[in-house]
Amino acid sequence: MASFRVLAHAFRAWRRNVRWAKHEPETPYLADLLAGAPTCLHVGASDGRHTYVMTQVAPKARIHAFEPSAFTFQVLKTCLAWHGIARQVTPVHAAVADQPGELLLVTPKKMSGRMGRAYAFVAEQAPDGAARPDLQDRGADLQPTPVVTLDGYCAEHAVAAVDFIRMDIEGAEQRALAGARAILERDRPHVLIEIHPTMLQARFGGSAEAVVGLFRDLGYRMFALNGDRLEERTDVVPDLPWKDYFFIHPSRAALLPDGVFKARMAA
Repeated sequence: MASFRVLAHAFRAWRRNVRWAKHEPETPYLADLLAGAPTCLHVGASDGRHTYVMTQVAPKARIHAFEPSAFTFQVLKTCLAWHGIARQVTPVHAAVADQPGELLLVTPKKMSGRMGRAYAFVAEQAPDGAARPDLQDRGADLQPTPVVTLDGYCAEHAVAAVDFIRMDIEGAEQRALAGARAILERDRPHVLIEIHPTMLQARFGGSAEAVVGLFRDLGYRMFALNGDRLEERTDVVPDLPWKDYFFIHPSRAALLPDGVFKARMAA
């Protein structure tokens, strides 16, 4: 039986969903990416808010939602049940990286004393000093979490083709994409990814430039919101700790639903 804390967090997420409230500014653009019965990977699913939106804009979508936190995974499963979308969504209690196995999930404790679940990240060992270079904290909670690669997961579960990936994993994106190389090369899925330059460098030995370069080498085009306007870019916006970016491959442009991305890809 779910704990009171799980139910309280799930109710807050469920209520925001049904009210269509407090979504990230990129969320409305999912309707311009998804149509028919797409197969989607939601990496860093948290309480499943993007998962819910995917099911609303593409009611026949099949979604695999990966969440490493044991607590948040219970919140996710509760929200899926309350929304009546559990049959469309396969929840997976795991982090995603370039090698399967086990890592530590590091969840910073905010200065207020509350858990900073939205800032949790995976690590091979406990951080020395502050949990994150871009956040003031009062220590961190450490929890072992299983780890999968997207390529390995899809092969094991007979996921034949991937249409869309949403990824928000606090700096682990370069390693996760390395473990999804076969999917990216085979399927050219649309990708909405939050890139964390500071965390990439400080905690994962990577870089935002390497993430963008991976997509560029595969022929993708890159887009980001500038206020309420979608603009094409060739690199990340400087001096931001994190930001969401869309990557669309020209080979998939004709299959896009009518909307801003189809228009921009035709330009």
